[in-house]
Amino acid sequence: MWRARRILLLVLVGALAATGGLAVWVGVALKDLGTEPLFGAGERQVVDVAAGTSLTALAGELAQRGWLEHPRILRLYGRISGKAAAIKAGEYAVEPGMTMLELLDRMVAGAVIRHRFTIVEGWTFRDVMRALQSNSALRHIVGNDAPANVMARLGHAGENPEGRFLPETYRFSRGATDVALLERAYAAMQRVLQAQWGQRAEDLPLQSPYQALILASIVEKETARAKERPRVAGVFIRRLERGMPLQTDPSIIYGLGAEFDGDIGYRDLRNDSPYNTYTRKGLPPTPIAMPGRASIAAVLHPAAGEALYFVARGDGSHEFSATLAEHNQAVRKYLLHER
Repeated sequence: MWRARRILLLVLVGALAATGGLAVWVGVALKDLGTEPLFGAGERQVVDVAAGTSLTALAGELAQRGWLEHPRILRLYGRISGKAAAIKAGEYAVEPGMTMLELLDRMVAGAVIRHRFTIVEGWTFRDVMRALQSNSALRHIVGNDAPANVMARLGHAGENPEGRFLPETYRFSRGATDVALLERAYAAMQRVLQAQWGQRAEDLPLQSPYQALILASIVEKETARAKERPRVAGVFIRRLERGMPLQTDPSIIYGLGAEFDGDIGYRDLRNDSPYNTYTRKGLPPTPIAMPGRASIAAVLHPAAGEALYFVARGDGSHEFSATLAEHNQAVRKYLLHER
């Protein structure tokens, strides 16, 4: 790599000599571009190359920053090497000690800064949209559009967006659209869901991948402990098999929406709605959050056992019970004692 650069620099020197360039430029050409750091210390800097930016304009900007003493050398080198026309737009990181030729190679390769956007397990669609809108590296297209309009723009008109986007960290370059990121997250969830559905345990009381997604979202909200997810899923699977209501608080909370004040009251338990899993048997009509891979796997491979109930211990774990009497005893032990 350096040998090829040296040959090009020698050609550059010859070109300068032929046009009356001073001898001092020989040393500058060999040193400034290939060995002299743009800056030697401090924090990483960022160079933003807009689409259509010429090497001449770029050399001028770097000279204004004090990184390049002789921008003409860079322009000539770029033309001779053919790299002047190969620079790609984007944000580029410049670390202390980096030379001009290293930065130029990075720009030719299009090695732009990759930003991150993370969808957190258990987030609702509203949480996802709020995080997208606050991300300054994204180009915002959907903005505050209604969920139905967002799904239509993604090509999935009529689908409820809840639970449809895989919790994961997505990398993107500055200027990518929120639509493009949502499309990736939607496609990722479809791949994971279909792959796991194809390997599901036999005789589950779930009729479709979407039903698995709904139940997985409930498991996601019920426990953050990975080891408990198959056990929690097992409880709900057995309840569905026996025609028992799921009686899951996170579904009620989701149904209450902005009306939820931090505590579920007796009236909330009795107030019938599509998301009240105390008054209605079966699954709620949609997912209630974005389930992660582990929760989907737990639902499609639930733990065997006889437990039909569980209650939070107060430390993030749960007490599982096979009978109502055992469950009531656990409730008195953990919930009433805590209060």
